[in-house]
Amino acid sequence: MGAITRVGNVGAGQMGRGIAEVCARAGLSVTLCDTTEDRAQAGLIGVADSLLRAEKKGTLTAEERAHALAGITVGADLSRLARADLVVAAAVEDERAKTALFRQLDEVVVGPDAVVASNTSSLPIARLAAATRRPEAVLGLHFFNPVPVMPLVEVVPSLHTSQTTERRVRAFAGEVLGKRTIVAQDRAGFVVNSLLVPYLLAAVRMVASGTATAEDVDEGMTAGCAHPMGPLRLADLIGLDTVAAIGDALYEEYKEPLYAPPPLLRRMVESGLLGRKSGRGFFNYAAQARG
Repeated sequence: MGAITRVGNVGAGQMGRGIAEVCARAGLSVTLCDTTEDRAQAGLIGVADSLLRAEKKGTLTAEERAHALAGITVGADLSRLARADLVVAAAVEDERAKTALFRQLDEVVVGPDAVVASNTSSLPIARLAAATRRPEAVLGLHFFNPVPVMPLVEVVPSLHTSQTTERRVRAFAGEVLGKRTIVAQDRAGFVVNSLLVPYLLAAVRMVASGTATAEDVDEGMTAGCAHPMGPLRLADLIGLDTVAAIGDALYEEYKEPLYAPPPLLRRMVESGLLGRKSGRGFFNYAAQARG
């Protein structure tokens, strides 16, 4: 099998454009797709902004920034991905929508050695693989936010994934992208979220019960346990809607109460209080921005 040099990303949101950026910075040819040209272009603008910040910090030269940006093309037509060696689906965390996407990719991606991966943090890979004619070439490739900064990638083979596919993608993530990799079983939450999400939900329950304020919960974990960020600011960073969705998927899989999103979290999501991306969650980021 040849080297992975052409990467397709489906979904130009925060995760999709982050994956596109790290691939482009590694010298790969990247195609970034979304449902509309405007969304795809917005993703490219997000990558350009991130690359410029990296240059200003001194972690990237002007030449490297220009080269990475030149390696990315965008669009709304999935047929652009036909010759990709690896396609990473970073679309919405909805099993029905993602399964439909994998059916589409199965028709579009025609390379005999092409791999289709999901950046899901909770959806079963086997179900996505079953929507394709080559389930042995499907696996999970779970990056962490922000992708250019976080060093870890979870590689998640399903029961159908071939050992060749697993080894090839793990080597790509480690040797080409420079990420640290771990292999997780195809179970909701994989390794990291199975441990992290109950912790975040416990912090929400603590606030909801009046045991402590959000500020004191986070201060306790940063000053008392040396965590770099408190659980509620971390939940805000991830997105409270995403935390709730992962909790729902974990509860559906295991039926353990610790995975069930608390009512407070559900009310916040229903009210549009999603964390950093909406300007307010457990903390008020719009006020911070104005200050």
